[in-house]
Amino acid sequence: MRKDDLKVILFAAAVCIICSLMLSLASEGLKENKARNVEIDRKFNVLKAFGSAVEDDKGERIILDADVLDTFAKHITEVVIDSETGNILEDVTSDNLTKEEIKTKSKLPLYLWRDGEEVTRYAFPISGYGLWSTLYGYMAVEKDLAPIIGVTFYAHKETPGLGGECSEPWFMNQFKGKKIWDGELLNFEVVKNKVATKYPEGNTHAVDGISAATITSNGIQKFIRNDVRKYDRYFSQIRGT
Repeated sequence: MRKDDLKVILFAAAVCIICSLMLSLASEGLKENKARNVEIDRKFNVLKAFGSAVEDDKGERIILDADVLDTFAKHITEVVIDSETGNILEDVTSDNLTKEEIKTKSKLPLYLWRDGEEVTRYAFPISGYGLWSTLYGYMAVEKDLAPIIGVTFYAHKETPGLGGECSEPWFMNQFKGKKIWDGELLNFEVVKNKVATKYPEGNTHAVDGISAATITSNGIQKFIRNDVRKYDRYFSQIRGT
């Protein structure tokens, strides 16, 4: 090997090592900010599901990070419930759930909205598979557990313009005023094409599906039904049923 070739190799190796070190330091330095941003995004979407004024009519965010944290702290209490019994687990938060508990949904985060001392609304995470990815969101319901206040889908990798429409306002807004419970637990539907076509007289627990995204729509229907059923073990205690 020529001396000049060795110099080039050593120089390239030194550059790679220095760049790797700088990237590692930058990543570590931004770790705290990343965690804070994730936390704010989670709380923002919980507030959005609760119907708080966090976006304008075009879906543009209109609330500052500090206001997200303040509103969340003022109104919302987070608890974790056991999916088998429906009981609230003391001294357990979503932050200390294991990956297995999150994956199997054996322990379930639940958000209680308080006006003063009174709990007036509930929200809970909903998630499951679409076509290409896992979709994550939240659903909020009124105190009597009948009408849905709002639904938000905020993280997924579905096809833009097709399954990706699940996180567009036109789709999410359909859930407002619909029901998951009416004397009994309802099987929520995401109807292929239009609700009006399948149910000319109307339907209280169905929304229009996403055109040309049947698998995504079916996935949303499936995991909403499954998650609502898991949380109903807690809600049935409130209803006394």
